[in-house]
Amino acid sequence: MSTPITWPRFSESFLRYEDLGLSLDISRMHYSESFFAGMAGKAEQALADMRQLEAGAIANPDEQRMVGHYWLRNPSLAPAAKIRDQILTDIADSKAFAEDVHSGKILTERGGKFTGVLVIGIGGSALGPQLVSDALAATDAPMSLQFLDNTDPDGMQRVLAGIGDRLGSTLAVVISKSGGTAETRNGMQTAKAAYEAAGLTFARHAVAVTGTGSRMDQYAIGEGFIKRFPMQDWVGGRTSVMHIVGLVPATLQGVDIDAFLGGAAAVDEKTRHLPMKQNISLLIALMWYSAGGGKGSKDMVILPYKDRLVLMSRYLQQLVMESLGKERDLNGDVVHQGIAVYGNKGSTDQHAYVQQLRDGVNNFFATFIEVRQAQDGTGLEVEPGVTSGDYLQGFLRGTRRALYEGGRESITISIPEVNAFTLGMLIGVFERAVGFYASLVNINAYHQPGVEAGKKAAGDFLKLLGAVASALPAGGSSSAEVLADRLAADPEDVWHCLNHLAANEASVLRTPGATPAADLFARA
Repeated sequence: MSTPITWPRFSESFLRYEDLGLSLDISRMHYSESFFAGMAGKAEQALADMRQLEAGAIANPDEQRMVGHYWLRNPSLAPAAKIRDQILTDIADSKAFAEDVHSGKILTERGGKFTGVLVIGIGGSALGPQLVSDALAATDAPMSLQFLDNTDPDGMQRVLAGIGDRLGSTLAVVISKSGGTAETRNGMQTAKAAYEAAGLTFARHAVAVTGTGSRMDQYAIGEGFIKRFPMQDWVGGRTSVMHIVGLVPATLQGVDIDAFLGGAAAVDEKTRHLPMKQNISLLIALMWYSAGGGKGSKDMVILPYKDRLVLMSRYLQQLVMESLGKERDLNGDVVHQGIAVYGNKGSTDQHAYVQQLRDGVNNFFATFIEVRQAQDGTGLEVEPGVTSGDYLQGFLRGTRRALYEGGRESITISIPEVNAFTLGMLIGVFERAVGFYASLVNINAYHQPGVEAGKKAAGDFLKLLGAVASALPAGGSSSAEVLADRLAADPEDVWHCLNHLAANEASVLRTPGATPAADLFARA
């Protein structure tokens, strides 16, 4: 049998850290040695930028902030003793609080033990804890986690209905840095109403994770919440899973946060000084650059072959897209950078969108995440000599080969098993890859002006909604255009306001016309 042509390339491009059980295979990416030669200068600058960031430089110039999520797993790196001590205090407080809740030192309003947790947050305040919970929670975890992570009233009611009569033994963890995030505020108010409807005092079942002195902090003090945990302005939401934001829910669920932080710290140490061909996070960033020509022209498809990691694609959507999706670079030039991320899990993907990946538009590169140990113990044979885990590995390798034969690029990250340490490693790998890539393309990865623009537009709509509701005549009818003229507003925006009112208020009626312009609205 002849040696496959990919064998020498695989052997030369396979990076592994034997001490961590972590490896990266970039052999199926379409790079050349000349690519590395041409990127050497940018790679050295990316390493230098990371060192400055970790030393406390202003890495977010738009908001004049340091970026300190790497200090969370190695407090000795913090540029000031006050920051170092706060990180250590947060870790200790998370553990102590969880122990007090688990032991019954902290009890419910009616004197019982807390058995569940309701996390109320949005974005990074929910995605990180959700990933950790889904990946690491044991079947006999001391507490179960539920989430209110949107302002959809139906979704919130479904979660609360699922909790049902266990609400009295459920601890609410409200996470909001400023306290002004609308989705979190709405979720808290909905939860508060549910507790009160059950004859319970919300504050006697609630803790706040928020910025010191924030609106939420002041509210928690005034209401008498059980406890308040401080968030720091040098930690962004999408990198807060190892901050108090992620540690409080994780410790309550019995996750080994020391191992979790240790996994990320181990990756940080490996990727702090190693040259580009030995640096797993820098190599990943370089492959992103190679695949998309430094312009993000190809999407990234995340394919974890492990049910426990199904939320990894959602987590990485925020981490990668919110960090890298930027209109301007650090020089102020319009660049429209970013990498679109989507995914599900293997082998489910092979019965869903892998058909297009193999035969459709070649506008992506895949990232396989392999977990080498299929399960604890000996697997059940589903046919002679073959287990379900064997099939899972076969589908991973088969999909990878099918994509390669179709000219599709992919990288493969491999870990030995899913535990707190290895999940910490994976998160650390991607966080640093994002940081390195931002340096390669000269953008600020740590602000989110587009998110703020969306919040402002939502606020404008709500103001208009109130004006339209007030202007809609009682006993008569009006078109969107007539009301828009009266309010000096855009007719389409007014029509959407009227349509929303008609769908949600019994007193507002819509008489359909041939087009939206001919629709008539009236208040009964």
